[in-house]
Amino acid sequence: MPVVKNEEAQEIPWRPGYRNYVLAGRAQGVAVSSSMGVLEQGAGAPLHYHEEVDEVIVVVEGMLDVRIGDERLLVGKNQTISIPARTPHAFTVVSPEGARFIAFLPRQGAHMATKYLEGGPPAGADLK
Repeated sequence: MPVVKNEEAQEIPWRPGYRNYVLAGRAQGVAVSSSMGVLEQGAGAPLHYHEEVDEVIVVVEGMLDVRIGDERLLVGKNQTISIPARTPHAFTVVSPEGARFIAFLPRQGAHMATKYLEGGPPAGADLK
C-alpha cells in the first residue's frame, strides 16, 4: 500500500517512553525506511552509529538534546538533523510535552547494522 495514514501506522516495540511507527518500508514496496517517533520527556536513543547509511530526523514537535560526535545541540520543532554514516549520535527528549519526529534511513534493515557505544538495540529493531 503506497499511502499510509500516519495515525494508523504499524507500531513496533522500541524503548520505554519511545513509540515507533512504520511510515514506509517493505509493506509499501520501497527499499527505504521511514518511521515516526512519539516520545515522552526523558526518552531517547543511546549513543550509537549506523555503519553504512546516513540518517535524517525531522523534528515535528518538542525539543531534543542531541549529541552528534563531540557536539551537543538543542533541536526543536521544524528543524532537521542530518547525521552522516559512522557518526556517533544520541538524543534525549527535554520538552515536558514530549516530542514527535520523522526519521529516514536510505535502506531497510539499517538498524541491524547499527553499532551501540552505550546501551543496546531497541526491542523491535529486527522487525523494522
